[in-house]
Amino acid sequence: MRFQLCTASLLLLMISASSAQVASHPQAPRPETSETLPAAQMQAAVVNDKPVVRVNGTVLTNRDLVREMFAIFPYGQQHNGFPKSMEPEIRRGALEMIIFEELVYQEAERRKMEIPAARLNQAQADFKKRFSNSKQYQEYLKMDCQGSTQALRQKIRRSLLIEALLKTEVEAKSAVSLAQAKAHYVKSPQEYAHGESFSIQTISIIPPANPSADVQKEARKRAEDALRQAKATKSYREFGLLAEKLSDDDWHVNMGDRKTMDADKLPPPVVEAARKMKPGDISELMQFGTNYTLFRLNEHTLPGRAKFDDVKKELQSNLQKSKLNEIRSEFGKRLRKNAKVEVL
Repeated sequence: MRFQLCTASLLLLMISASSAQVASHPQAPRPETSETLPAAQMQAAVVNDKPVVRVNGTVLTNRDLVREMFAIFPYGQQHNGFPKSMEPEIRRGALEMIIFEELVYQEAERRKMEIPAARLNQAQADFKKRFSNSKQYQEYLKMDCQGSTQALRQKIRRSLLIEALLKTEVEAKSAVSLAQAKAHYVKSPQEYAHGESFSIQTISIIPPANPSADVQKEARKRAEDALRQAKATKSYREFGLLAEKLSDDDWHVNMGDRKTMDADKLPPPVVEAARKMKPGDISELMQFGTNYTLFRLNEHTLPGRAKFDDVKKELQSNLQKSKLNEIRSEFGKRLRKNAKVEVL
């Protein structure tokens, strides 16, 4: 389960691949993260050790902030920076997250939580494996740990403590049972309600703008020939291959498949015709201005509500995410209530 916001924690990102991952970063761990960027990339983002915030006396630096900014916006890794229009918001989010994580870490220390040595050793070994080569690993140690493996070990311990406390205070309290999901489903009749929809494939013959009589006549002939061939198709695939060959509309590259569309998004003549058809039927030729269209009906869904069995996993997951974010937010407020946070 992940949180909505991104975490600045180096190792929550990199060593939690096999854990429950209660870190707030929304992406899966990856071999090269903001913590393992080459020095040149980090320097391009104007990284230094200038203090940016003090949390109960502990100073967090610009390096911590930029690292989290890359975690929030990993695309910046490819371009050595952030879009100017987005940078202030990314920076604000990153600052809030590094403050939150420091408060969580301090609370874990206050509770005298411990990480078993065996787990710490394994995490350290796993972290080293995430680097492409020894040079990259040594570069990271030099840049962020003053070349000290002991300093790295402390970073790992810090991240694991954050992870452990979040599991206890947030993840463990955010579970939503199937019965709770069902109760929500019953109490919210409009949720998962849907209108009438159709799934169709189309073949369209589109002459040039302002066609002459002869050009329009030729388009009609092509359309009638397309209809004849379409009527002979027996499957989604056969119709789709024909659409790829004959159709002039933009969907011909997708076998003419328009996917599922709400009835109110389709032209009324198409809806009227589709309501009289069965899945697999081919419509008659329809003219819209100078264009000709025919379609295959793949599915017709009447207005209604999705069955609970069909949506229970999604509903349970959505409710749990919502509850998790609420609990995390409240936990953050409690931690900050008596904390001294000074933005420098």
